[in-house]
Amino acid sequence: MLTDKVIVVTGGAGRIGSAFIRAIANQNGIGVIADVDTKRANLLKDEITSSQKDARIEVLQIDISDANSINEAINFLRSKYGHIDALVNNAYPKSKNYGKKFFEIDMDDFNAFLNLHLGGYFNISQNFIKYFLEQGYGNIINISSIQGIGAPAFETYEGTNMHSPVEYTVVKHGLLGMTKYMAKMFKKDNIRVNAISPGGILDGQPEPFLSQYKKRCGTKGMLDANDICGALVYLLSDSSKYVNGQNIVVDDGFSL
Repeated sequence: MLTDKVIVVTGGAGRIGSAFIRAIANQNGIGVIADVDTKRANLLKDEITSSQKDARIEVLQIDISDANSINEAINFLRSKYGHIDALVNNAYPKSKNYGKKFFEIDMDDFNAFLNLHLGGYFNISQNFIKYFLEQGYGNIINISSIQGIGAPAFETYEGTNMHSPVEYTVVKHGLLGMTKYMAKMFKKDNIRVNAISPGGILDGQPEPFLSQYKKRCGTKGMLDANDICGALVYLLSDSSKYVNGQNIVVDDGFSL
């Protein structure tokens, strides 16, 4: 479904990003692991290409807050492949004091995360859209969250040391607004912008949380990163060429 499409995945070496890169390679696309951690990115590339000999993977160091690194990557890909088909905004940068509880976070901490995460998504989208306008087409997929469509289910955290930072919910809501804004602004320019809002992804969470979370779901509860890939491939493919400004929720019914 993605034959010869050049697809940039920010945070491509991470838990969700690595699943995305594998899915792109499996669909005969060219997966670009865009990450600040090139060591981890190259390990992922080696792992994929060792088991899938025809996989086409690029590793590029991109800092989504740095326009120079973004444009260096764009120029490299344009020079090598002649086109860039899509950007998947999946990076998850964390500011120094991210994750404090509601009454512990101060305004500087709050703003730092918004600037780094939501500001970074805007920065890389802006630079890629400039390129897409020259190219004549483009596709952006923003990875939001179920916390982008509603408030956290605070009851699922009871009996654990876990909590849900307020700035995360604010950023993910903002990302959906930015998705619609960009989709509407550039729809006449053959540029699509959509979002995916995953439910929780398994990552060693404690059993009380997993049990309480699953009660709100259908059959699985917390998801694996691979469970998001079907929605991603659909939005990257020509099957969704008239889907624009939308948000696909993949959460096993958690948000219902």
